[in-house]
Amino acid sequence: MVADALRGMVPPELGEVRCSWHRYGVKVWFGPERATRLHYEAQVVGPKHVPEAEVLALEVGFHAEERDPRRNEAVLAHLVGGERGWRKALGPAPVAGGFLGHDGWARVSEVWLDPDLSDEDLGVELAARLTDYVEALEPSVRSWTASSA
Repeated sequence: MVADALRGMVPPELGEVRCSWHRYGVKVWFGPERATRLHYEAQVVGPKHVPEAEVLALEVGFHAEERDPRRNEAVLAHLVGGERGWRKALGPAPVAGGFLGHDGWARVSEVWLDPDLSDEDLGVELAARLTDYVEALEPSVRSWTASSA
């Protein structure tokens, strides 16, 4: 449901929205058929990685999961360099930093603590927030990718 709603929300000029889903979330990217290491994701995260959560959290945002941690640090630095622009669109919630539960990866994302997973509107809310991240960050992600190739 999140993927279907997101496809209808992302501006068409960004290109074809690619999605895959797994047991605990959805991954979103542009370009090749297979998921890229730079992507957007909404996923369930346990309290082990988000201690403020009593039961679980949802993480929503951008991930840099390159094999080389220096590339993740570089894309994160590039995004942080443009933080003033994306903060206007995304507000104070996103954290730009280390990945939840995996050293060497990076993120610009937020967590929703103990959401009601039975809420019928949750999928649309997740799709809308992922769309916010795509619109705010994808131009910078693309410029970094083009300059680092």
